[in-house]
Amino acid sequence: MKFRLLTVLILTGTFALPETKVLKNFTLIDGAGARSLSGAAMVIADGRIQWVGPASKLQPPAGAETVDLTGKFVMPGIINLHCHLGNVVDLTEDQKNFTKENLEQQLRTYSSYGVTSVLSMGMDQDFIFQIRAAQRAGRPSLTRIFTAGRGFKGKDGYPNTPGTRGVPFEATTPQEVEKAVAQLADKRVDIVKIWVDDHLGREPKISMDLCRAIASSANKHGLKVTAHVHYLEDARRLVEAGVSGLAHSIRDAPVDDALIASMKRRGAWQSAATLTRELSTFVYAKPQPFLDEPFFTRSVSPRLITMLKTSYRDKVAADPDLAQYPGFLEMAKRNLKKLADAGVRFGFGTDTGPPARFSGYFEHREMELMVEAGLAPARVITAATRDSAEFLGASKDLGTLEPGKWADLIVLHKNPLDDIANTRSIDLVMIAGNRVN
Repeated sequence: MKFRLLTVLILTGTFALPETKVLKNFTLIDGAGARSLSGAAMVIADGRIQWVGPASKLQPPAGAETVDLTGKFVMPGIINLHCHLGNVVDLTEDQKNFTKENLEQQLRTYSSYGVTSVLSMGMDQDFIFQIRAAQRAGRPSLTRIFTAGRGFKGKDGYPNTPGTRGVPFEATTPQEVEKAVAQLADKRVDIVKIWVDDHLGREPKISMDLCRAIASSANKHGLKVTAHVHYLEDARRLVEAGVSGLAHSIRDAPVDDALIASMKRRGAWQSAATLTRELSTFVYAKPQPFLDEPFFTRSVSPRLITMLKTSYRDKVAADPDLAQYPGFLEMAKRNLKKLADAGVRFGFGTDTGPPARFSGYFEHREMELMVEAGLAPARVITAATRDSAEFLGASKDLGTLEPGKWADLIVLHKNPLDDIANTRSIDLVMIAGNRVN
């Protein structure tokens, strides 16, 4: 009777046998300090890591699918703490583009580049919560969504583009702040986002009093707050106000000892340096070889590439502030290195998603820029995996390749600890044990 019942359950799909995969004979870079173990093996059951260790000690479960990865390198999936999902097609940013189809296409692009989790920062429409809920109820096969929902900005202030107008909150009183934060808390956002910028003096900036009210209200609801910043003085005040992270590097001046001490005392992070964001402001003004690289062209349309080489290049070259932008990037790199050397915690993020900030490709370029800033490849990988998961509060499930965690991983042909550019040598990507490319 028991055997007959078991057979019926299996045939009807009401009961499923565990799906088990075995990966073996690879070099493991586990994300926990980016240590490496040659001759490693891993057992994955129903999308989670069941066992990992030396292949010599592997005891493969009966019936498991076995994948021989001799000569390959396995690292955790990349976690991006700063992106914007769904509003852009080619170079056009518009809220009408925020559709399920466009969002999922962008997630597929991230997945194919080994970016297995993203934090979307403040421009999201409400149906993103439905997609996030469906992912968390099962085993996703696309990049995992974390979201800030709707962020906060100054009244009629920055950002003010067709893709952002009417989406972020423009609260003007503490009472309006309390109401908006309560809405975000009800939706269980993963972070609260504030834009604190005046676009080089061109647009109104949210007041610091409102920023303090946002941070206070969010903290009462148990929510972290990250802030888009540009200026050192704003960063100093925001950290004192209780924000958990700075979502961009400081670009107007060198970070000073007072800010470093405040960040360490309060546990505030440089949650994302977004060096590629700065690169994107000026790099297209001149012909760029990467526009013809297969690693780039595989995820963009030929029409877009033509635009980048012609009309968009002319637009960037005509920007009246163009001469300042390379200096902002260099300042951002120096400040990241100084904060890291001083022991300030930092994660990984790119600000990909807006026009000309390319999902997937720019995450690999970001890691290269972080190494150019003076960080070792192992440290960059740890920031983009373990540390970013910790900032999200997702360390129980993500960030390192250890038993009990989801099998979100990248298999590489070359060792990224030798050269960070080797993260581009992708053989396959898994999310929750599902092969996604």
